[in-house]
Amino acid sequence: MNFRNKYDEYLSFFEGELKQFCAEMKHFPPVLTESMRYSLLSGGKRVRPVLFFGSLSHFGGDYTKEARLAIALECIHTYSLIHDDLPAMDNDDFRRGNPSNHKVFGEANAILAGDALLSEAMCLLLGEAGRSERHLRAAQYLADAAGADGMIAGQSADLLYTGRTGDEKELSFIYAHKTGKLLTAPIVMAAILCGGDEKKAEEFGEALGTLFQLTDDILDEKGESAKMGKTLGKDREEDKLTCVKVYGMEGAELCADRTAAHCHALLRALGGDGFLASIVDLVRTRDN
Repeated sequence: MNFRNKYDEYLSFFEGELKQFCAEMKHFPPVLTESMRYSLLSGGKRVRPVLFFGSLSHFGGDYTKEARLAIALECIHTYSLIHDDLPAMDNDDFRRGNPSNHKVFGEANAILAGDALLSEAMCLLLGEAGRSERHLRAAQYLADAAGADGMIAGQSADLLYTGRTGDEKELSFIYAHKTGKLLTAPIVMAAILCGGDEKKAEEFGEALGTLFQLTDDILDEKGESAKMGKTLGKDREEDKLTCVKVYGMEGAELCADRTAAHCHALLRALGGDGFLASIVDLVRTRDN
């Protein structure tokens, strides 16, 4: 099966499971449920769940048995997007081609929807942790990746260096935490669940996370808003610390190419895989 078909297989399975999960939501007041569903079901590439399923297959696991861990991943990612878009953060009116959550439900309800999705993710992880010691470790890895030493640390550093001078050291920290942690987690979680090489999986995930953010920064400068589904040019406008600011556009493109090559080398050390190798190429060449 070729890459596109396999991606669509994973995506279709995940969308079905996510729709069922959302259909079972019955929180009060109804606006809370509506706002949570709105952002969860707003589409997107679902890179993290698909990467989790692809990594499970790579390590010899059955991805159809781990849907709730994938939903926990997406709940955490979606909550972070809702909060990122708020006026106090990135102040973006659009996400995934649709009005941001706070533009539809108001800022206060958007904050609560994000809080609720994070709580839902933790409930899912607690439920899965009881299945086995490996599930407990996988759940803990994701919880750590989302927390104060993970994604939140990267977001805080991103805010700290907005409008300030920073170098490669600060940029690497932001990349490794703000974006990298939630892209490393699905790969390492799969390795944990299947008894794979966790250290090599983490090294690959960290490099892939860096590549993803490199291309994101590049696309903010030269991408198309319609394809990206969000407002572009905001990094320069807000004077964010990005690879383009540190290296210039030509240097940023070169860095992305080198990082993609590094990803492929790490993947070969992990045993090589057609699907995961294609994910690397997709991340480097994407236009959305």
